[in-house]
Amino acid sequence: MVAGVRRRAKDIRGDERVASTLVLPSLWPRLSLGCVVLVAVALVAVAVGPAGVPLDATVRILVSHLPGIDVSEDISPAWQSIVWEVRLPRVLLAGVAGGTLALAGATYQGVFRNPLADPYLIGVATGANLAATIVVVSDADISVYGLSLLPLAAFAGAILAVVVVYGVARVGGAAPGTTLILAGVALSSLLTAITAYLMLKSTTNSLTIMSVVLGGFNTATWLKLAWVVPYVIPAAIVILAHGRILNVLNLDEQQARQLGIDVERTKLILLGAASLAAAAAVSVSGTIAFVGLIVPHAIRLMWGPDNRALLPMAIVLGAAFLISADLVARMIDEPSEIPVGIITAFCGVPFFLYLLRRSGVRA
Repeated sequence: MVAGVRRRAKDIRGDERVASTLVLPSLWPRLSLGCVVLVAVALVAVAVGPAGVPLDATVRILVSHLPGIDVSEDISPAWQSIVWEVRLPRVLLAGVAGGTLALAGATYQGVFRNPLADPYLIGVATGANLAATIVVVSDADISVYGLSLLPLAAFAGAILAVVVVYGVARVGGAAPGTTLILAGVALSSLLTAITAYLMLKSTTNSLTIMSVVLGGFNTATWLKLAWVVPYVIPAAIVILAHGRILNVLNLDEQQARQLGIDVERTKLILLGAASLAAAAAVSVSGTIAFVGLIVPHAIRLMWGPDNRALLPMAIVLGAAFLISADLVARMIDEPSEIPVGIITAFCGVPFFLYLLRRSGVRA
């Protein structure tokens, strides 16, 4: 029996090496194409707005901020301020939030082995949202040595939401798909109600809380971007480093144990990293639904389920998707703008219903 287990483990390692030679070389052309799309979308988003700035002028303004280069002497100072101080931080923050939410969604789907898992649907985003709201209404000092404590508070709320939802949904060592989603929706409704109550009680912070509830980047600044990056980058590195292990977990946890993987420890690491990343995004962007559902599934449909390719592609295409959604939110009802969460909901709800119908999961 022991010999059979060893042979099976050897076969699995051999299959992984074959898969690596087949999948990884094709990742770079895809990733390069995704980066080209992301850069193109970002440039358009920076250039387009109520005060239209020509694309060539936008590029010259951005290039002029590189060391030793200045090609923007004849460009209006107003245009330079709009591009550099208003639109670029907004686009970058939307990109960071989109890539982070997509990465977190792909991670939750892999850990829970559930195609419908998403930071919003399983209550992670609303848990982070409520914790961030509590910090806002308490008027506590959220900055220590230039580092925002808001993402850490949101992280605590996100982790608590994951524990509650998974604990409620777990039956016989597993969390059935529909049960997990229903538990997440129920908890999200409760947490949203509490957040709404806090908003009504704290009229001085109602606009801030509203932006957190509905999601948006109209208050984006370079400072907010600097606040979120120290949390997002380490979490993303941890998740990307576990791409191969996540593949094994998706196949069979018993086989993973036979290969020497500490399954429970790995799950805790991945859930912690994904929750920290999602919470950091929520703390600066608000509750933006369905990004973590749409993007990973679109990548799987186009290029397959290998997490070594899926996870980095989720970052790039998630960023492009949310930047595009924010651009639509800015332009669809000029001169005002609508919360970007409304745009992602219009895209995500039909997609979610399609996935729910196709997967045929049962409690």
